[in-house]
Amino acid sequence: MRTHAQSKTGFRSKPGSDTSPLPSVRSRQDILTSTGAKMAAAPQTTAPNAPASSEGILIGDKVYSEVFLAIDNSLIPEERLSPTPSMLDGLDSHTETDLRILGCELIQSAGILLRLPQVAMATGQVLFHRFFYSKSFVKHSFEIVAMACVNLASKIEEAPRRIRDVINVFHHLKQLRGKSDQLHLPKPG
Repeated sequence: MRTHAQSKTGFRSKPGSDTSPLPSVRSRQDILTSTGAKMAAAPQTTAPNAPASSEGILIGDKVYSEVFLAIDNSLIPEERLSPTPSMLDGLDSHTETDLRILGCELIQSAGILLRLPQVAMATGQVLFHRFFYSKSFVKHSFEIVAMACVNLASKIEEAPRRIRDVINVFHHLKQLRGKSDQLHLPKPG
């Protein structure tokens, strides 16, 4: 026999309160209205060594509050596409394109060896491209970035692989590339 405080589902509640065990579901419009419809919160500069407020997280000298992704802000702005950070560091466009292709091929090969779904490999390639639209090939190793992108993409697409497996696959691919480079060298003498 049920008491007054128990509902049909077995969850206890106070008399006279809602007995639904499920939390209330808010619509996207309610969420946008309650958050002030912020699209992408820009970092706010604070004084050095200032304590983090309840509004966000202090990283370095900037407070980051929230990130909201929508189709409007998911595309890279056109002004960031033309002079990439690598071009600003002196890398020519042709070499940058070759490094982007090589990085994507490396991600694809690693994904095949790790038996990742194709969507995870594509996500890794997108992460790779987006990273190098904000950072330079001159300052960051494309092999290490490709490895990180595969690891992150496998987690995002819910096909996680151990970091040890990812490192071993990239080491194996590096050894294969080294052997194929030795085969194409002219013989001495």
